[in-house]
Amino acid sequence: MTIQEAIQARHSVRAYKEQALADDVVRVLVEQIAHLNDVGQLHIQLILNEPKAFLGTLAKYGKFKGVTNYIVMAGKKSDDLDERVGYYGEHLVLLAQTLGLNTCWVGLSYSKVPGTYVLEEGEKIACYIAIGYGVTRGVGHKIKTVEQVSNASAITPSWFRKGVEAALLAPTAVNQQKFFFEYVGVKDSCHRVLAKKGFSLIGYTHMDLGIAKYHFEMGAGKENFVWV
Repeated sequence: MTIQEAIQARHSVRAYKEQALADDVVRVLVEQIAHLNDVGQLHIQLILNEPKAFLGTLAKYGKFKGVTNYIVMAGKKSDDLDERVGYYGEHLVLLAQTLGLNTCWVGLSYSKVPGTYVLEEGEKIACYIAIGYGVTRGVGHKIKTVEQVSNASAITPSWFRKGVEAALLAPTAVNQQKFFFEYVGVKDSCHRVLAKKGFSLIGYTHMDLGIAKYHFEMGAGKENFVWV
């Protein structure tokens, strides 16, 4: 499965089988996490065979079942931490899909279990990502139109629309999709794109924007434009 195919196939899954992650799958995830921690300046940690984080009241409210593996998304406190968490976390989410796994971004429905993760000075946990072999493959949800979240038109490049279409398949908090992509034009022989977050009482718009930006890049092709 390619990343583009993973974008189409991936849906949030909250119930998981009692099945340990395969050794080769764990090895790929650990290697990728090390790489993303380096390039994204994050402290992502894979936690295996640990059920306590998803046994509390919040997890039951979030309808999570059988979660024993999860990814702790952490990093140093900064204005752009949530966006980087979304961007690089979605790398892992889509990689997991290509490896036959299922995932779910988790903002609140988990418990922090002492001793299961490490935080350095000045770091904080932004969210968790549940990961494992799902009881189901999840289901799709209603999404906005390209026109509602971008200025795509008959005169914008075809790759721009493809990027927006991929972004519309990105997971966002309660499916809010509070983002907007604007094709700005060409400067110094480079096509320029602006990504903006919208307002939400629910929050998580910075993280959602990071997730959507990664989807946009995969749909549009990173070589076709620069962010502004």
